[in-house]
Amino acid sequence: MPKTYSAPAPFNDDKERIDVAMTSVQSNQVKEIGYDAATKTLAVTFTRGAGAIYQYPDVDPQLHADFLVAESIGRFFGEHIQPLPFKKFKAPEVAA
Repeated sequence: MPKTYSAPAPFNDDKERIDVAMTSVQSNQVKEIGYDAATKTLAVTFTRGAGAIYQYPDVDPQLHADFLVAESIGRFFGEHIQPLPFKKFKAPEVAA
């Protein structure tokens, strides 16, 4: 039986996006991780795809810290972050 995939999540309005400083990480799946302590927003970009930014609201600072130092960032993401509610935003446009 062929594997079925859910439809991609729609993009949210860019006005809702929180500006979060991102840090590159060593992972085959995750490209960058960022965290805004004031709003408890975790931001993630991935190595594949068009560079969309996924923002996870109400994330405990300890979960962010554990994510950054996980032995396998991709596995940690799948087990602890992926199930959380998120907002998806288009990749920021790069100035020419």
